[in-house]
Amino acid sequence: MTVQRVMCLALVLVVASTAMLTSPAFSANLLTQALELFGIGYVVSHFGPQIDKFITTLAGQKGVAWEGATKVVPIVSIGQGLFVGAAQVVGEPTQVDKVKAVGQLETTLSSFRGKLLVPVDTSNPTKNVSRVSGVGVSALIDFDI
Repeated sequence: MTVQRVMCLALVLVVASTAMLTSPAFSANLLTQALELFGIGYVVSHFGPQIDKFITTLAGQKGVAWEGATKVVPIVSIGQGLFVGAAQVVGEPTQVDKVKAVGQLETTLSSFRGKLLVPVDTSNPTKNVSRVSGVGVSALIDFDI
């Protein structure tokens, strides 16, 4: 099965299960959002290697080559603990292996909005979160929720 088919199948399953829960009987907005966010974490944790290979192949076709190892991990909103997307990280193989998620911190100053994306060693933001040094974010995968 090709990477594109696996990704499409996973996303279709997430959208279909979410669509069933948005019927009038399950109109609780909080429940729907929680399930959509859980779906993102599930897709990223189970299909991360395939997504990573797809991104690396796509980048290679555009003339970009990474040195070191790459890995796709979920983006966790620090402070909320919600899975909000996915990111590809790149760096030395031993350091990339330590990355479990990318922590996202958002701030707004007047009319400027900023996001800080930090590779971290846990996907649970309630634990002691530590930055993994020597690793950077090379690609973002956003899900419109």
